[in-house]
Amino acid sequence: MIRELPAHEKVSQLVDWQGSPLSLSRQSQLLNIARSSLYYDPVPVDPETLRLLDLLDRIYTKLPYYGSRRLTYELSKEAGYPVNRKRVSSLMKQLGLVAIYPKPNLSKNDTQDPRFPYLLRGLPITHPNHVWGTDITYIRLGQGFVYLTAMIDWYSRYIVSWELSTTLENDFCVTAGKTALSIATPEIINSDQGVQYTSQEYIEMWDQTTTQISMDGRGRCLDNIFTERFWRTIKYEEVYLKSYANVQEARTEIGNYVERYNNLRPHQSLNNYTPATVYRCEKKGETILI
Repeated sequence: MIRELPAHEKVSQLVDWQGSPLSLSRQSQLLNIARSSLYYDPVPVDPETLRLLDLLDRIYTKLPYYGSRRLTYELSKEAGYPVNRKRVSSLMKQLGLVAIYPKPNLSKNDTQDPRFPYLLRGLPITHPNHVWGTDITYIRLGQGFVYLTAMIDWYSRYIVSWELSTTLENDFCVTAGKTALSIATPEIINSDQGVQYTSQEYIEMWDQTTTQISMDGRGRCLDNIFTERFWRTIKYEEVYLKSYANVQEARTEIGNYVERYNNLRPHQSLNNYTPATVYRCEKKGETILI
């Protein structure tokens, strides 16, 4: 049997890695993919720093309300030797964690880019494609790390699209958004106030006559609660159980997990339906009431 190649592998085969007069960035633009999705591995991190990053990520995923002082204590305990607070602060910056915020703020924004109000407070989410949420999280590799973003339908918990990147530039967020928009259009898209989401390219991607843009209040982790829950789920059920050798392996394994999560994994919060079952009912003109 001839195996059908996943879309990202097909695209990778279209890239001329050595002989083209076009840069990889230009080839990425012409193929409408994120430059960061071409499987370049991140710069290796020394093993002990990577171990500390991984431990800190695990602690923060479990205890997202901890600030830098308690994280320093917990990290020292888990590492087996004292780690000073200055080192922890440096590691937190690498992961995008900010001590004064109760969430991993991977896209911290200090610019004057446009902000949008938070539209979801007290809003009942009643059907698929009513609200999508998006965010960024850290994924460890054997010798480095990458970042994962996803577009998640909040009603069904369905992962509409996702992307990996070796940097925090906004192109992988835009690519994930364009992929999701090729599938459906949300009434509201919610994100944090990060530079990825206030960039002109990201904002112009949404037709604001059909999709309202909503942004979390600064430092309010519960404003994006369903996305945060998915990060916790994928880390405990997939990422922490494995050590991806490189970006390509991470992409394949995360892709396999998302496929299972969407189509095979029943959710108690969905009355034991799968996200795909609840999400796709909308296309049949039905809505499963949760």
